[in-house]
Amino acid sequence: MKPGDPVPVDPVSMFEPDQDHEPMSWYLIPRPVFRGGNEIELLRGGDALFPAMISAIRNARHEVWLATYIFHDDAAAMAVAVALERAARRGVRVRVVIDGFGAHDDLAVVEPRLRAAGIAVTVFRPLKRWSHWLQPGQLRRLHMKLCVVDGEVGFVGGINVIDDHIDLNHGHTELPRLDFAVRAVGPVVRPMEQAVRAMWSRSWFGRDWQQEMRLLMHTERPVQRLRGLLRQMRLTRRGHRVARLDEAQPPVQAAFVVRDNLRQRRTIERAYIDAIRSARQRIWLICPYFYPGQEFRRALCKAAQRGVQVRLLMQGKPDYRIAAMAARVLYEELMRHGIEIYEYLPAFLHAKVMLVDDHWATVGSSNIDPISLLLNLEANMVVRDVTFAQDLAVEIARALAQSEAITAQRVRSQGWAGLLQRVLIEWAAYVYLRVAGVTGRY
Repeated sequence: MKPGDPVPVDPVSMFEPDQDHEPMSWYLIPRPVFRGGNEIELLRGGDALFPAMISAIRNARHEVWLATYIFHDDAAAMAVAVALERAARRGVRVRVVIDGFGAHDDLAVVEPRLRAAGIAVTVFRPLKRWSHWLQPGQLRRLHMKLCVVDGEVGFVGGINVIDDHIDLNHGHTELPRLDFAVRAVGPVVRPMEQAVRAMWSRSWFGRDWQQEMRLLMHTERPVQRLRGLLRQMRLTRRGHRVARLDEAQPPVQAAFVVRDNLRQRRTIERAYIDAIRSARQRIWLICPYFYPGQEFRRALCKAAQRGVQVRLLMQGKPDYRIAAMAARVLYEELMRHGIEIYEYLPAFLHAKVMLVDDHWATVGSSNIDPISLLLNLEANMVVRDVTFAQDLAVEIARALAQSEAITAQRVRSQGWAGLLQRVLIEWAAYVYLRVAGVTGRY
C-alpha cells in the first residue's frame, strides 16, 4: 500500500441485512427484481449528469463509490475529480475504480491526482505492460458507469466521465454526443451500491467475482437467508409471469440489472427480449453498437409483424467504422419485417436506451452487441413508470426528428457488397468471441 491509501475494507462487512428484502436476492435471480418507492430522474448528457453528481458528492457524509470506463482529464471531468477530492479531504471515504483499457491514456494524470487527495483508486485489469495483454480475460472490460453516494443516491447510465464535446478518437466536436443516465433515490440504490462496491473490491483485491460473492453471501443465518431468497424468487417469477406492461404499478418501480460472468450472464439481454415480446404498441430503441444475437433479432421482427411500431436509432456519424458496418449489414433483414431504422446525424451517438409502450424503459451502459451482452461488465436501470417513460419518449422523439430515415432503396443498393460485409462481420464476431473464451452460438 502507498502512503495515504486507506485500509482495505473486509468484503464480508460490506452488506448489512435488509429488513425488507434479502440483500443479494436481486443478484441471485437472473431477471430484473423490481422494487417500488423510488425516485428516478432522466438525465441527458454530461451537462445534466455531472452537476447532479457533483451536488450529491458535495453533500456526501460518509462515502462515495464511483466506477467508470473512461475518466478523462478535460475540464468537465476534472470538475468531478475536484468534488471527489474535496469530499475525501473532509473525511468522506471515496473509492474509485477505472477500467484499464477505457482510460488507458488518462490514468497517468488522473490516478496520481486522485490518490494525492486520499482517494482509494484501483484500475480494473490494467494494461501497463505488454504482458498484461496476454493475461486471460483482458477482452472482458469494466464498462459500467456507476456512482453511489452514502447509499442514498445513485447514478447509472452510458455517460463516461468525459466532456460530451470530446471524442477520444476524433477530438473536439461542435455538438455534444447523445447520451443518457438516470439519478435514483430509493430502495433500488441498494443493489447499485452493492454492485459498485463489488467492482471496486474485485479490482482492489484481485479476486474473481465468484470468489467475492462467496464471501459476500457468508451469513450466520443460512436457513433464514435461504427461505427469504426462495420467497423472493417465487414473487419475482409470479410477477414476471402475470404482470403486463399496461398494469398500474406502485410508484416508481425500478430494477437494477448487471451483466457479469457468474449469475447475471444474460440478465440484461433477457430483460430486453422479455419486454420486446410483451410490447403492444411501440418499441423505440437507441443503440450505437448494434449487432444482436438471433433470439433478439427474432423478437424484434415478430413484434413488428404483429403490428408493434418498432423504431431503431443508430449511428449516422460513426465513431468506429466497423461498428457502424456491423449494424448496417442487418438493415435489410430488419426492414423486411417492417422495422423502421433511423440514423442520428447531428453528432456522435452513445446512448443505450429502450422504451416499450407507455410504461417500460431502460437506460444503461449495455450496447446490443456481443461485446456488451457476452463479455463486458455492464449495468442498466429498468423502470416501469408512466412519467419516466413519457420523459424518455420526448427525448427519443427529439432525436428521431434530427435523424435520417433509412429507405429500402438505400439498403437494396448494397447488393453483393452488403452480403460480403455481413459474412466478414459474422466471421470477425465469431473469432473475437472465441478468443475471449465465449462458446456457443450467438
